[in-house]
Amino acid sequence: MNSQLKRGTLELCALSVVSRGDCYGYELVNRISKCMEITEGTIYPLMKRLKDGGLIESYIVESTEGPPRKYYKITKIGLDELTRLADEWYEFTSSINELLKGDFGSDESEKQERIS
Repeated sequence: MNSQLKRGTLELCALSVVSRGDCYGYELVNRISKCMEITEGTIYPLMKRLKDGGLIESYIVESTEGPPRKYYKITKIGLDELTRLADEWYEFTSSINELLKGDFGSDESEKQERIS
């Protein structure tokens, strides 16, 4: 996937995953990696920005299998932002899909002229 496309959708993906349940960084990377290739080095700066913006919160959970894990939880502000981003995404992809199918939003007379 193009890195610009990935960068533009990563916030939406991270908020979407965290909205379905609290998770820690490595778990988040694994879930998002099912759709696009990312690394832990990509996700942690993003999570810091989301936390600084009040979109997520974090908390530490002790682990019996290693060091404590930092879990991320979405906030009300984060849910609102997820809704906004998802609406933008659906509108954008719908428009691009129409364009790719050849429907340029023109009226029927213009379509007929192109066919003739």
